[in-house]
Amino acid sequence: MDFYLPLKRNLKNLQMQITTIDWIIIFLFFAVSLGIGIYVSKTSGKSANDFFLSGRSMPWWLLGLSMVATTFSTDTPNLVTDIVRTNGVSGNWVWWAFLITGLLTVFVYAKLWRKSNVNTDLEFYELRYGGKPARFLRQFRSIYLGIVFNVITMSAVTLAAIKIGGIMLGLEPWQTVITAGLVTVTFSAIGGFKGVVYTDVILFFVAMGGAIGAAYYLVNMPEVGGIQALLANENVAGKINILPDFGNREALITLLIIPLAVQWWSSWYPGAEPGGGGYIAQRMLAAKDENHAIGATFFFNIMHYALRPWPWILVALASLVVFPDLASLQSAFPNITPDKLGHDLAYPAMLTKLPTGLLGLVLASLISAYMSTISTQLNWGSSYIVYDFYKTQINPDASQKRLVAVGRISTVVLMVLSTLLALLLQNAMQLFNLLLVFGAGTGLIFILRWFWWRINAWSEITAMVASGVVSLLLTIPTIKASLFGSEGILPTWAEFPFVVFVTTSLWLLATYVTPSEDQSVLRSFYKKTQPGGPGWAKVIKDSKAESIQLEDGDEGWSVPSGIIAMLLGCFMIYSTMFATGYYIYGDYQLAFPLTGLAVVSAYFLVKIWKKVKATVL
Repeated sequence: MDFYLPLKRNLKNLQMQITTIDWIIIFLFFAVSLGIGIYVSKTSGKSANDFFLSGRSMPWWLLGLSMVATTFSTDTPNLVTDIVRTNGVSGNWVWWAFLITGLLTVFVYAKLWRKSNVNTDLEFYELRYGGKPARFLRQFRSIYLGIVFNVITMSAVTLAAIKIGGIMLGLEPWQTVITAGLVTVTFSAIGGFKGVVYTDVILFFVAMGGAIGAAYYLVNMPEVGGIQALLANENVAGKINILPDFGNREALITLLIIPLAVQWWSSWYPGAEPGGGGYIAQRMLAAKDENHAIGATFFFNIMHYALRPWPWILVALASLVVFPDLASLQSAFPNITPDKLGHDLAYPAMLTKLPTGLLGLVLASLISAYMSTISTQLNWGSSYIVYDFYKTQINPDASQKRLVAVGRISTVVLMVLSTLLALLLQNAMQLFNLLLVFGAGTGLIFILRWFWWRINAWSEITAMVASGVVSLLLTIPTIKASLFGSEGILPTWAEFPFVVFVTTSLWLLATYVTPSEDQSVLRSFYKKTQPGGPGWAKVIKDSKAESIQLEDGDEGWSVPSGIIAMLLGCFMIYSTMFATGYYIYGDYQLAFPLTGLAVVSAYFLVKIWKKVKATVL
């Protein structure tokens, strides 16, 4: 009985009525999702390849929708709301800049990943490098990424679920993590990758429908007064610019210049890894062929950047009218503990204003966002534990059934660890900044390792250690204060570039002072993936001298065409995203030219596409 008391108390205080219709929508969604997991459980459990990659048979559109649904997590609208309320719409450049990373993956790296035919992106290490350093790197990162980083990422998503449960349903944090986590971990453990992807299709449409419906209703409710009244509101007018104030030097540097000039290529971040990786790589590896991998990642980037941001941004702007500061949020929701109070709380707070029916849809969309992201992270993280640690370190001769069983057990363990961490956190920006800085300087190595033969396992080990150590040192107040800020040597905004510079310098030094990889390893890698380019000229020349042919066919190096396609894709997607914003603002003088630029960019992109496509036999 005590379990329901907070729920009843909060619903009474907010006068928010969750009706039978809302509950039917929510339970129908749960039933369908779990039904899919149960339906595919038999085929998913046949082998580890089926459980983690669905037999490498997935079409581009299914994988693309899955990528979009996966990155539409419960913490994403909360994070965007936090950014908009703190730094305005232009603050989103901190993640908009990752479009460059995403399209580089589309047009350069997607087909390389699919050609590699590895089971996980960590298996790449023993394909590209050799000996004990390569084995160490693969096994260490299976724990480092599969458990540590994965748990941190999932805890951010669970933290958002805690805040939504507290605001909209009056649940205590432990009640939210038990109910939401139990359903998700059950579905993930039985359905495997195929269950995740199939369910993601439903999750995508439910999540998008809920986000758009919520934005339309909340902007037009009496307290806000419609789009024009919203944009004219004194709390909002200074927050709507898509580009930061060019007169504010520090804001310009931190919000635009650093993300576009440094961050996109230098920082490792889950879902936006330079050169591809993580659960994005998992989906590329599950594609039918290289062209399906390209199509899936391109479709994902269009939907992720051009379609999704504006519903969240509009709700965030509307929240500045209804809840202008943290004090107003605390006053409206006194049951929220101070350690969970932050600007990201404004998104679920706004959703309490929704009417019957739409409320049920939005609640289902938030649940779907949570399930999609967590189920993907669990399946991806457990694939590292199974393939890159258990199978290589503990039981190399494990049967397929044993590997699936270990995968299911590790799924449960990862869920438990992430929920425990989520209970200790306060807001989404904490983790975003932590992950961003912690991976600073490692990104360039992930881009170049495909195209420069001299990079070795010690390069990556050095980058990983240097980035982590420098980032941890900068968490010490005295060190940070002596380096950055008014009393430091460098300005505050220089912290991220500083970590990048130190990390990059150290791994480049390690590259030149340590021996190169064995020729047999380099030749085997080149023969399998065919990366091409001047960075492999020495290896190709030495091989020809020994009458060893490494190159297949005379297709030429596709990377220059891929980079042109990346730039055209950036113009197309950014133009579409910003044109949408200006149409919403009613600024047609900017919206029309941007629409034209998007159309022209798309036309030329289609022209160059055939130079990027892979020849599939």
